[in-house]
Formats: sequence, C-alpha cells, structure tokens
Amino acid sequence: MHRAYTIFMHFISIFKQHGIRLSLSFSIITMMLLYATNIMPLGFVQKLENYSYDARLNLMMPRTIDTRVVIIDIDEKSLKEQGRWPWGRDKLATLVDTLFELYQVNTLGFDVIFAEKDESSGLKALEIMQKRLKNDAAFMAEFQVIKPTLEHDRLFADSIKNRNVVLGYYFVPKGFKSRVGQLPSPVFMAGSFGNKPINFNEMQGYGANLPSLQQNTPYAGHLNPEPDSDGITRKISVLSQFNSQYYDAFAIAIARAYYKQSTLQAEFASFGASKHYAGLEQFNLANKIIPVDNNVAMLIPYRGAQGSFQYVSATDVLNKKVAIDDLKNKIILVGTTAPGLMDLRATPVQNIYAGVEIHANVIAGILDNNIKQRPAYTQGAQFLQLLLAGLLLALTMPYLNPLKATLMTLLTIAVVLSINFASWQMANLVLPLASTIFMISLIYLVNMSVGFFIESRAKRQLTSIFGQYVPSEIVTEIAKDPESINLAGESRDMTVLFSDIRGFTRIAEGLSPQQLSTLMNEFLTPLTQVIHNNRGTVDKYMGDAIMAFWGAPLIDENHVQNAVNAALDMVKALELVNKKFSEKKWPIINMGVGINTGTMAVGNMGSSFRMAYTVMGDAVNLGSRLESLTKNYGVGIIVSQQVKNQTPAILYRELDIVRVKGRDKPVIIFEPLGVDKQVSIELRDELALYKQALKHYRSKNWDLSEIQFLNLQALHPHSTLYEVYVSRIKQHRRVPPSFNWDGVFNY
Repeated sequence: MHRAYTIFMHFISIFKQHGIRLSLSFSIITMMLLYATNIMPLGFVQKLENYSYDARLNLMMPRTIDTRVVIIDIDEKSLKEQGRWPWGRDKLATLVDTLFELYQVNTLGFDVIFAEKDESSGLKALEIMQKRLKNDAAFMAEFQVIKPTLEHDRLFADSIKNRNVVLGYYFVPKGFKSRVGQLPSPVFMAGSFGNKPINFNEMQGYGANLPSLQQNTPYAGHLNPEPDSDGITRKISVLSQFNSQYYDAFAIAIARAYYKQSTLQAEFASFGASKHYAGLEQFNLANKIIPVDNNVAMLIPYRGAQGSFQYVSATDVLNKKVAIDDLKNKIILVGTTAPGLMDLRATPVQNIYAGVEIHANVIAGILDNNIKQRPAYTQGAQFLQLLLAGLLLALTMPYLNPLKATLMTLLTIAVVLSINFASWQMANLVLPLASTIFMISLIYLVNMSVGFFIESRAKRQLTSIFGQYVPSEIVTEIAKDPESINLAGESRDMTVLFSDIRGFTRIAEGLSPQQLSTLMNEFLTPLTQVIHNNRGTVDKYMGDAIMAFWGAPLIDENHVQNAVNAALDMVKALELVNKKFSEKKWPIINMGVGINTGTMAVGNMGSSFRMAYTVMGDAVNLGSRLESLTKNYGVGIIVSQQVKNQTPAILYRELDIVRVKGRDKPVIIFEPLGVDKQVSIELRDELALYKQALKHYRSKNWDLSEIQFLNLQALHPHSTLYEVYVSRIKQHRRVPPSFNWDGVFNY
C-alpha cells in the first residue's frame, strides 16, 4: 500500500513539474487518435497524407516502359493528317480492321464514347432524295449499291463484332438523371452483395454508346475520373452502382476481355461480419488480385511520368507505317493526348497527364499482380502507431535536454519511416504516414517551445508594437488610451487589402540584388504612404506583396470606404512610380489589388519566438484569393460584393460569379471604376454594353453575348476581360453547361 502511494505521489510530482508539457502532449495524442478513428476530421492532415502518398509513389515507382500495352494516340499529327475530331465511323472501322487483321492485336479498348449517330457520310440527304426519286429506277439501283458504304455506324459495328473490343462510357452521379445510349451487361447483378454495408458509388444517369455498337461487344467499362478533394487522381472505382446493379471500370473491363473473363470474383475478409467493415477486401480476376478500399476503389499503380507506355500515332496505324511486331498480340488503347480534346488529368506523378495512360497503368498493374492496397484495417494500424509513438515521446521528452530530445524525435521518425517503407515495398501495403510524423513533430515543437515561451515572454509598449504598422497619428491615439487595445485577440468587422506585383520573378531576374532592393524600396514607400493616408494598418510585406487592413487597432466606422479609396489612390501612385522608373530605365510595374470585408480575428498572433499584430479568418483568405484573380481578368482591383454594397459612392463593374479555391459558396466580384460622379461618359457607355453582354451570357444566349463581347473587344483590343468571356463562350459551345447552370466559374 505504501509502495502504491509512493508511486502515486511520484506521478503527482512529475505532473506538477512538467504538467504543461504533459497536458499539451496528451492533448495532441488525443486529437490525433480522434482523427484516426474519424471522430475529428482534420482536413490539413489528410492533405499531408495525400502528399506523403505522392512522395512515396514518386520515390518507389519503377520508371520503366511497359510494352504490353500500347496507346494509339489521336494526337496533333493525326488530327492534322486525318481531319478534326470526331472522325467518321468508317475511318474508325478501317482502324479496327487494320489493327486486328494486319497487326493481329489481342485486345482493343476505345477511351472514347460513341453516343451519337454518325451522319457525316451524306446518307441522310440521299435518303431524302430517294423519296423524291423513288420512281427513278437507275437512281434507286445505284442507291442500293452505295448505301451500305455510307452506313458508317453499321460499318463500325461490323468491325468490332466478334472481336476483343472494349468500349467506354460514363456515369453521372446523383442529381443528374440523363440516360443516353445503352449500357453493357452488369458485372454483378442486384443482390450480389446481400445486405453488406459496402460504400459503392451510386449513379443516377449515364452517357453510353449507340445500341448498335454496344450489342456487338460484351465488354465496356466506365471512364469516370475519381480525383481526390485536391483534384489529384490517385484511385479509380473498380465498381459503380446503377439501378442496384454493378458495373466495372474501363481498365477492369479491358483486363476481363484480355483474360476472356465475363465477371470478377469478389473476396471478403474473414472478419467481414463487423458492422463497421463489410469485409470486401479484393477482387480476383484470372488469379490476379485487385485490392479495394472501403469505397470499392483501387490505387492506381503509376509506373512513371507520361510516356511509361509506347505511344503510336493513329494516323501512322491507318497509313500502315507501324512495325507489326510493335502491336502484335498486345493490348491497344485508343485515346488522345491532344490538348484540345480535354482528356488530361492531374496525377501524383505529373500535373498534366493523359487520361488514357491512367487506364494503361491500371491494366499493367493487374497484369503484374502488383497493386498497392489500403484496406480498412490500416485504420487500426494507424491508431496503434500514433498511440505508441505519442506515449513514448510524451513521457520521455520532459526529461531530455534539447539535443537528446532532438535525437529521440529523429530516431522515432526513422523507425516509423522504416516500417512504412518496408510495408509499401514488401507487402504492397499503404500505411498512413503523415499523421504520425505530424504528431511527432508537434509534440517535439511543443516541448521545445513551452519553457522558452514561459521564461522569455515580456511585455512590450503598445507604441513600439504598432509603430511599424500604422501611421504616427494613430499611434498617438493608441498611446492616449492603451486599455482600448486588445492584444489577446478579438473578432471585428474589418476590411483587408492585398496587393501584388505581376511578373515579379521576371523583373527580379533582370536586376542585381542592389538594384532590386532599391526598386522595392521606391515602390513600397509611396504605396505604404497611401495606405497610411487612408488610415490603414500595414500588416506585412511579403516580398513584392503588401497586406493591409482597416478597422484595427482602432475602430474605424468607414473602414470599407477607406480601403477602396486607398486602392484607387494606390493605382494613381503606381502611375507616378512607373513614370519615375521609366526615366531610370527600370522595369514598368503592374499591380493587382484584392479587397474584402467581413468578420476577422485580429490580435497578437505567432509563436513564442515572434509575435505579430495581424488578422486571420475566412474573410482574409477571400481577400487574398480576389487579388490573385486580377490577372485572370486583366484588371487592377477586384472587390467582393460586401465591399461594393458598403461603398455606394463608387461606380463598379461586375466581373464574374466565381467559386474560389477553399470556398464552396460562390462570390460575385467587382472592379471599382472610380467615384461615381467622376466617371466619364465613354466609360459609362462601355459599361452599359458590357452589362447587356453579361446578361445574354448568363442566359446561355451564346450568339448575342459573343457578338457584343467581340464588339467590345474590337473597341478595346487590350481588354483581357472581354477575351475571357469570348473564350468561355467557345468552350460552352463545345461542352454545354448543365441545365441548372448558375453562371458560376470554378477556380
């Protein structure tokens, strides 16, 4: 009893001595364990997990060329020699016949959808003439002779009949019920998986191939991309659900055709009775294992950057210029790398990557029986890894000096990395990594900084804190009533401004360090003076950028108007700066400014090493996003609708409705043209024409809007804004927006 009491008191003593460190460390461990069990989602940790997966993939991938799968590329050369896409189905029939008869390929897959009839032959016009000339025996006889050669869809259908050909189609998710063409037979019928809680992608519509084509081949697979939340394609859904039936992906259908398999064999884990885990662990295809996760998706086994498979120009195949051995007995994918045909994806190995080569990677992974797996039980491994590493560091760090604590941290990270890489390379198992590394680093930083923060923290005089941010008259006001300033942080309605130099890298490369330093000083000084003249607070300089805010440290009832006035004055000041720079033969500077207003957190923020009086929050982030959009529209200043609504004295031009990165809700953005009463008649006339063009554009009246935007473009040839809308109209004609399109453009 006495021994137990002694141990208990020892722990009490330890807690008194290192209570803050232990409390913070255990809080971090608890937070990460809650994340591992999906109780507390941490989006930034998931982003780190994605980055760590990408890093391991790029480090470990073989970077060899696989010759078993060949891509017939509808490239720029093919479009130039054979004509623009889509080609006539007679030409595609010739391509199919050539591949199977001359080149004796094994399997052929089309990463293309044939949803509409081919009427390029002129048969429709001849059929109209037939009705008029039905009594003309000579015409009717000739018509019956040439008619079969003009039925392009029939020619193409006959060419794929009784051959190992796989077609592609796409599904549309919930909310869209359009159904075009004919789906293939499902791989699994309704009820195949019983009542197991498997998280299939449920689809409500599709765009498939003409029935006459699909009926001539038993194989087809969906082409749906499966990008993660960051837009990177790391996996594909092996099966998607439609009308309680299950359909496989395009690459899976190719593998089934290659192995002459009509279906897949689902395999369940032995602990599949758990209500939280359905147990669907993998599929078996001709003794090749396709592991899947909780969403019935498989990781794409990228071999390397684009070009990891042999590419052959489609026109060279049609012209029979390709060596027979290059294609004989191989799997052939017909797809495109031409930028105008829009089949490019962002991947972990390359930002712009041909979609057809993604399918090739999946097929090669199945052939090699070498696909990474991330089953549901890796969640348990992550939990155990976090718990053990966290407890080890939390209980030892308080007793170690900085050097030993650093060595302990590095050793722990090395052990975690070794286990992770061994699992990846030897067992094809993808264990979570970033969450553990993040937790270890956070515990280390907390333990190293807590003591320093407590011991070295000192109060500063308010005037010395704010003297570098705000004009001297505001510092004087602060000094009169320092109690009115809340350094600890508070929420306020404020306005934030971001400005940035366009093409700064190019400017910097042309100057010596001394010249660049002088140039920046002469640029930032007058613009800072403008901000101070309008009662603004300079938050920070970020290289060539300025961040400023209004409404703190002192409350400013006119913070929105003052910020817009500052932006307009900054544009005028920049004209004088550029005039001075031109005389010195320095580069002319272009600048973008973004302004937003809303509720922001303001106060002294930072670390124990450095504090800064700054603002944070969603409204601040939006201000930064608005600044980055100025270059897209060729304007100097962009403000949000909230800013526009609170500055009625300013005349604005509505630029667009956008959904910026990191925000789901659309934002209407505006360009301030100046004080309403001072804007010229010519600019008002231009603005009236622009409003009409924008109205037609959002009504999907492409013809009227295009005419008006082209007229505006002719009158103002240097306007990027009009060029943007002319380009969008062309894109909408090629790919019409959905029926419920609200005019929002997604960045």
